[in-house]
Amino acid sequence: MPSAGPSAWQQFLAEPEKQWRKGYSARTLAHCWEQSDGLPPEIAAMFPQGCELLIAIPEYKVRLPGGARDSQNDLFALVRCNQLTCAVMIEGKVNEPFGPTVGDWFRAPSPGKVVRMQHLCKILGLEKTPPEHIRYQLLHRAASALIEADRFKTDEAAMIVQSFSPTSMWFEDFVAFAALFGVEPKMGEPIGAILSNGGMLRIGWAQGNSAYLSA
Repeated sequence: MPSAGPSAWQQFLAEPEKQWRKGYSARTLAHCWEQSDGLPPEIAAMFPQGCELLIAIPEYKVRLPGGARDSQNDLFALVRCNQLTCAVMIEGKVNEPFGPTVGDWFRAPSPGKVVRMQHLCKILGLEKTPPEHIRYQLLHRAASALIEADRFKTDEAAMIVQSFSPTSMWFEDFVAFAALFGVEPKMGEPIGAILSNGGMLRIGWAQGNSAYLSA
């Protein structure tokens, strides 16, 4: 269904009244994508030249075992690059943190959380539960990209953080997450993480246009 504009995104938020605020990620992301002709330039820079946005769906839910709550991704996109297609999860950020660390989320875990963590580790090719300082949100966002890449039979999966923070808040958390796969990301540049299970995940930190913070 075609979008009716940025305000149409609000209805899909988990907490529409609380999360739809000027200067916060949900509203900023909506205005950025709605006003772009296809991919926003900082997202296009994460892929080879000539990429085409096929479809974008805000607040995209991906089912995960071990609990009733899905992974609700800020934006899911299918992107075609020449003869290849990529399933992309976009995580919008301004100053909001990435949520609890693994240490906080997995402290005295319920049986459901154990099942979910095992599932995430399997998808991400991790042999054991990640260190306590890793942000749990980044794990299930990346897993969501891989799950949907398999479901849509795309050639590639990607998880991109689109940050509108002028000071790039929480970039250090993204660096720590990337280190799980033996890679060191740089702002504005994509990097391919080769997973131990043979999969490949494109990750990147895209610096968004801060002008959208006032939209």
